Amino acid sequence: MSTPKTVLSCIQPTGDMHFGNYFGAVQNWVRLQDEYQCMYGVVDYHAMTMPYNPKKLRENTWELIYNLLAVGVKIENLFIQSLVPEHAELGWILNNFASYGRVENMTQFKDKSQQSKEGKDNFISVGLYDYPVLQAADILIYRADYVPVGEDQKQHLELTKEIANRFNNQVGTEYFVLPEMLRTETPKIMSTADPSKKMSKSSGEKHNISIFAEEKRLRKQISSAVTDSGDTDGDKMSAGISNLFQLLKAAGNQEGIDNHMATYDNGELRYGDLKKTVADTLVNLSESFISRKAEITKDKKAIKNQIKESSANIRARAQETIREVKDLCGLTNVKF
Repeated sequence: MSTPKTVLSCIQPTGDMHFGNYFGAVQNWVRLQDEYQCMYGVVDYHAMTMPYNPKKLRENTWELIYNLLAVGVKIENLFIQSLVPEHAELGWILNNFASYGRVENMTQFKDKSQQSKEGKDNFISVGLYDYPVLQAADILIYRADYVPVGEDQKQHLELTKEIANRFNNQVGTEYFVLPEMLRTETPKIMSTADPSKKMSKSSGEKHNISIFAEEKRLRKQISSAVTDSGDTDGDKMSAGISNLFQLLKAAGNQEGIDNHMATYDNGELRYGDLKKTVADTLVNLSESFISRKAEITKDKKAIKNQIKESSANIRARAQETIREVKDLCGLTNVKF
């Protein structure tokens, strides 16, 4: 049998997980495990690029680990970035194969640096500027075949391939695999409070719905979801209604979609009925996650030890890459 292709994807440790995170990325991570050799990283180095609280960073990192396990990510596929320091070493090496102009023009750097300028201390770190190169190292260090990303991350993958190409050309061998975008159906979940914006934790509590939310809170957020907000165009479905149908689709409730779409087509859709179906669907999903997480967190020490072990196993692959890259670059290795 042929060796399965490698998939690499990473997520920053924001602690809690909302339905936008889950439906937009993590649900797909779980599915991909059946077909590919997967490695999923909680990238705490990246979380340092903006002002942060050290204690909160550590707490958020472990909280995200528990959350990922609760939704079905396999523990052997998980690693914490700072437990694999070779990411940072390769990031520095790749800085020398990255174009200043390309990194300077990365869209997310412009967006986040603007946020920093509007903050209290007007501080923009070098790490924020340079994080796309570290992101390239995250991918290339495992020579991943595929990276499941949305359109908003396409620019980063293109930069990664440029860096890999420049490295390969300079050292005279096709060492790095040029990773490809893994195109899968990843729904874009919008805020129920403002369907013109993506569901996001950074936008405030009302703009995201935790997958571990108490039932009462979850139902309240769905019941107060914006439906018509002046965004209709003739017979076109409003963004708010469309988002509620998208939530049903992402959660796999096709029966609910069919029933409510029939009433919508007849001009008889009752918003309250649609919201109740969405709430019921999300509550059922959430309850399974909450139950699984409660079981997992009974022995946090055991989970932490297993994650340290999985990170060490994954690190072995990264260490092999670093040894080979240093040889190709003319750097001195421990063994010489």
